[in-house]
Amino acid sequence: MNIESIRLINFRNYKSLNIELNKNINIFVGKNAQGKTNLLESIYMCATGRSFRTNRDKEIINLNKNEAYIGANIRVGRIQKFIEVKMERDKQKRIRVNKVELNNFRELNSGLNVVVFSPEDLKLIKGGPIERRNFLDMSISQIKPVYKHNISRYNKVLFQRNNLLKSNKPRNEILSLLEIFDLQLAKIGTEIILYRNHFVEDLSRIAGKIHNNLTLGKENLGLHYISNVDYIDKEKAALEKEFIAQLRSSAGKDLFTGTTEIGPHRDDILIKINDIDARSFASQGQQRTIVLSIKLSEVEIIKADRGLYPVLLLDDVFSELDEDRRKYLTMSFNHMQTLITSTDIMDLEEFKEMDKSIFYIRDGKVLQ
Repeated sequence: MNIESIRLINFRNYKSLNIELNKNINIFVGKNAQGKTNLLESIYMCATGRSFRTNRDKEIINLNKNEAYIGANIRVGRIQKFIEVKMERDKQKRIRVNKVELNNFRELNSGLNVVVFSPEDLKLIKGGPIERRNFLDMSISQIKPVYKHNISRYNKVLFQRNNLLKSNKPRNEILSLLEIFDLQLAKIGTEIILYRNHFVEDLSRIAGKIHNNLTLGKENLGLHYISNVDYIDKEKAALEKEFIAQLRSSAGKDLFTGTTEIGPHRDDILIKINDIDARSFASQGQQRTIVLSIKLSEVEIIKADRGLYPVLLLDDVFSELDEDRRKYLTMSFNHMQTLITSTDIMDLEEFKEMDKSIFYIRDGKVLQ
């Protein structure tokens, strides 16, 4: 799969841009704050309907304008699609696929899969659980559209349940109504837990092998899915029953705090190197290697599920990797379209013999 061309209008610092992309390597060179990451962000939005940098679409629109536009021609196997995203300051964003408008961005199933590797991804190690949950949600949603639908449904039920907990209704009435929400929350939440556990198991297996190669056998990487719902060795029906039991057991505490304590909205991933929590001791270099291993394993999971490699977006990461890791990364994407940003073309010597297009970016303008 690949992006054939992309057009931007008033997207961050791009007033107008229309470029064709190489189906193999695309290198974007420029100083900081010139628009390199913005370009990757626009491609990510065509794939997922969301930015990987902000939840506020208004931030994406050029400061001096009221609306912004992305248009991308993509190819997935033999199928071509035209994806359009339009954002307006006072309206919900609109997305069209082959000129057919979707009801909302959650309906987007572009067929385009992307994997982003950026310095911000170090938050996967040092950040809070929400960073790792967001990673799970965005990654799984790309290969399992039903998962994205379940997350949306779960969050709606969770919001309603929390509102009930904070209400002024009599305690007995609240407890009675909670049983209705508990059934819904457990049914949807069980699906989410099973998807997440399966994904983390695959991620750990593949990332462990990659990480072992990157560290020349010195480090063993393991990822473990953490949930406050006891899911270990449980089939779907038994897990749903356990989920309901834990929700009802926690009802008194939930009433006191005014929030739901049990469920996948509290999940996390435990990341270990040589059986030690990476958050506690991993150096900056180890963190980068862990994230690189995770991202490359995500690439392989998508390939196994879809039969096609995703588009790889590498945001200013080559200069932060040593020579061995740069070579390993370069060898990993011989068969996929890759977009790379860098402040210095000299950091990308590994690509001198590869099929590539080089673009120079300055203040929202692109030269080839």
